[in-house]
Amino acid sequence: MPVNCMRYTFVTLAPIVSCLFALSSFAQDGSKMKFGKVSKEEFAIKRSEKDTGAHAIILSEIGSSIFESDGNDLRLVYKVHRRIKVVDPNGYDVATVLVPIYKSESSEEKLLNLKAAAYNLENGEVVETKMESKNVFNDKQDKSLLIKKFTLPAVKEGTIIEYTYSIASPFYRHLRAWNFQGQYPRLWSEYSVAIPEYFDYMLIPQGYEPYVVKTKTYSRSTFTFRNESHGATGPSNLVTVTPSITTYKWALKDVPPINEESYITTTDNYVNRVEFQLSAYNWPGEPRKPVQSTWEELMKDLMKQEELGKVLTTYNGFLSDKVDELVKDAKTDKEKVQKIYTWVRDNFICTDHNALWMEKSLKTVFNSKNGNVSDINMLLVAMLKKANLFATPLLLSTRSNGYVYQFYPLYTHFNYVIAGVNLGEEYLKLDASRPLLGFGKLPAECYNGAARALDDFATPVILGADSLKEQRFTSVVLGKIENGMVSGSFMQRPTYFDSYKIRTAVKDEDPEEFFKRITKSYTGEIELENKAIEDLKELESPVMVKYDFKLQVGDGEVLYINPLLSEAHRSNPFKAMERKFPVEMNSVSDEVYSFNMDVPEGYVVDELPKSAVANYNGDEGQFQYLIQQVENHIQLRCRVRLNKANFEPEEYVTLRDFYDLVVKKEAEQIVLKKKK
Repeated sequence: MPVNCMRYTFVTLAPIVSCLFALSSFAQDGSKMKFGKVSKEEFAIKRSEKDTGAHAIILSEIGSSIFESDGNDLRLVYKVHRRIKVVDPNGYDVATVLVPIYKSESSEEKLLNLKAAAYNLENGEVVETKMESKNVFNDKQDKSLLIKKFTLPAVKEGTIIEYTYSIASPFYRHLRAWNFQGQYPRLWSEYSVAIPEYFDYMLIPQGYEPYVVKTKTYSRSTFTFRNESHGATGPSNLVTVTPSITTYKWALKDVPPINEESYITTTDNYVNRVEFQLSAYNWPGEPRKPVQSTWEELMKDLMKQEELGKVLTTYNGFLSDKVDELVKDAKTDKEKVQKIYTWVRDNFICTDHNALWMEKSLKTVFNSKNGNVSDINMLLVAMLKKANLFATPLLLSTRSNGYVYQFYPLYTHFNYVIAGVNLGEEYLKLDASRPLLGFGKLPAECYNGAARALDDFATPVILGADSLKEQRFTSVVLGKIENGMVSGSFMQRPTYFDSYKIRTAVKDEDPEEFFKRITKSYTGEIELENKAIEDLKELESPVMVKYDFKLQVGDGEVLYINPLLSEAHRSNPFKAMERKFPVEMNSVSDEVYSFNMDVPEGYVVDELPKSAVANYNGDEGQFQYLIQQVENHIQLRCRVRLNKANFEPEEYVTLRDFYDLVVKKEAEQIVLKKKK
């Protein structure tokens, strides 16, 4: 690092940072935690008011990231000190700790100053059991990551565990993020970061819990370096500098756990967290040096990587014969795409659906007929390009992996690769890693915002759940009643993704198992006959499920028949009174149900549900329940339609009320009485 300038003007972080901090003098006992100083009173803490069912409670956790000089250069030092109360045996997992250590071909991070102990209250006294060094070992590793693992001893119900460690890192890009929230409640969570003026970091905050401490202070610090300005073979000397330091500090108190909720992509999108991305170097005496500050620059860099874009610019002549064979009879470019896609989809096995980087060379993938999702879809792109088609890889993050921040390029947020093909009048998105997926279809989990093309322009390709329309059509006809059983027929065209699940199920099991599950979905005794699943091989379309049935309704004086049968919404998926997070459905939905029956001989209609129509937020959705009796025939048309997939937290109450209405109305029954 150049050190020929003693002082340098600090360049402010992105504007988003400056507006997030306010001075606060709030102080908490948790912030004063000292290793080994566990009080008897801490054992009396049972459960957090935020989560009375918690299996463990994080009493206090304090983290910091600072820059230190080691006599040669700056290094990042990340420190963690955490104290946790184990409430019951289901919380024993907190006693096993995984620490990621990053490395490169020439250097790696180092785990330092690890101390860990367990404390138990025995006969009114605190008994300490220290962890021995033999309890620390390497769990797994690859070329860029090593996982250190340690387990604390003497853990039982009521134990308090404590550990502290530091990580010294030569990688300035690995300024650690900090989660203030997670599986267990936290009574105190604190993180501070001290950044010298030589670095600009973009801060990426998220979460809904309020900070009790959020400060920004300035100071100076002295660093000593070995100056090698004349090169590694020239003379060197020690130089001391005193740069400006900006220190940020955050703290949260009584943080509730974050739990899975219905209709949410992943809770990781909403955990209280601060994350950092290096955006520029400000070395003294040199111009500001941006670090991949645009999507275009990031994609150009990824296009040069041997495990990704570079495979498309190397010689792939081994693909020529197979590609020529596949497209020889194709009359249009779309036919060429379909033939190549179908061959890859039907002949390759995906070993991992969570991968950005290729694990094998294209030739190895081609010959072995397997690979991860990146391997298979990069092969697909290479074959499409060999056929002179305009194809590019598309990088995305699946719903379970979390959102990609569009305002700043972060390749680490991608975990999936598909193929994009521009045919001029049509743009196709393809995933050949799933054997039962139709041409031009993507898994529902891919609809998670913008994907990015691996090209010079980093072209965004929008894959929003609001653009995905899923429809389900169901028709039920009831016939005669004999011996207390009503006969009927059922036909359903499920949504495309429900059809995909059905195809997957019947591929791996006897179709009879599928119909057994249908039988269990009815509340009364039922017998199924003439069962069939049609269009299983028409992968671009939904299947058709058909069966005849006999359903027990009895033969008493009064009969109760719910016209929705097993298709009614039996409970509201939104049970909480309020919600902090958005509601994120997989798609725009439209469910249409029709029901027809003749009043059975010897009976008359005593009660018939009333028709009802309810709109949701104007034209954003609608519930229709239209029922009528014409002479001896009863007909129902029920429809639940939502015109968007994503709802903000402030829309939650109205959405919950909408489904309350649906559930109550669909529970209503037709009442038949015997003629007198």
